[in-house]
Amino acid sequence: MRFTKMHGAGNDYIYVNCMQGQPADPAALAVRLSDRHKGVGADGLVLICKSEVADAKMRMFNADGSEGKMCGNAIRCVGKYLYERGIAEKTDLAVETLSGVKQLRLYTEGGKVTRVRVDMGQAVFDPARIPVALPGSAVVGERVHIAGGVHTITCVSMGNPHCVVFEDPDEIDLAKLGPLFENDPLFPERVNTEFVKVIGHNRLKMRVWERGSGETMACGTGACAAVAAAVARGMFAKGQDVTVQLRGGELVINVGETVFLTGEAVTVFEGEV
Repeated sequence: MRFTKMHGAGNDYIYVNCMQGQPADPAALAVRLSDRHKGVGADGLVLICKSEVADAKMRMFNADGSEGKMCGNAIRCVGKYLYERGIAEKTDLAVETLSGVKQLRLYTEGGKVTRVRVDMGQAVFDPARIPVALPGSAVVGERVHIAGGVHTITCVSMGNPHCVVFEDPDEIDLAKLGPLFENDPLFPERVNTEFVKVIGHNRLKMRVWERGSGETMACGTGACAAVAAAVARGMFAKGQDVTVQLRGGELVINVGETVFLTGEAVTVFEGEV
């Protein structure tokens, strides 16, 4: 099986062209290939498949084999893959995901895709749709008992569930707190958790614990959720570009009526397994 290793801001996945058919057990394949010591090494596996409603369909599996609904960093790399291999030779693409069809704008230099902007859809604050087991119409800046302490959380769905915590990411023990947040009973489908700090004008610093993968170098939907949470709490104005600094690089988020994510898409290497 041929594969391509790609990353967006350090959030790396193994990409497989499945236009002619998918592997029988992609979940088990994701676990085996994602192992950074005994496999290829990645945050997960992405299958690029045929779609009846878009230019292609993205299926993504986390390192633990669980299937994710959406990944903002992965979908940018899917756009790069489709364009550079001539599968869809245009700079405006539609990609089907479990969170719906997403619209991509590709930016190219010398025939190569360097950056991709993704229309991520609206940020959802309705607890039932995230889901989070708390009452009310939204969970914004709410103090709760969680992870063995009291934390102020804002909960957002970007097609997958997020819990945004405005605490200095350099001061927390993410390896300890991440799993506690991910598996807390407040979140019936588990949760991705972002620890965030405002570090300047329209700038955030963030570390993320992704459900099914652990800490990753970046999370596109998480960066969107973090900025949406900051806007909801009055830290930033709507409709402005906000730069999110992650361990693997920077992403630019704009939260208006919809949420736009812009960032790099990089091919690391190709191989066969």
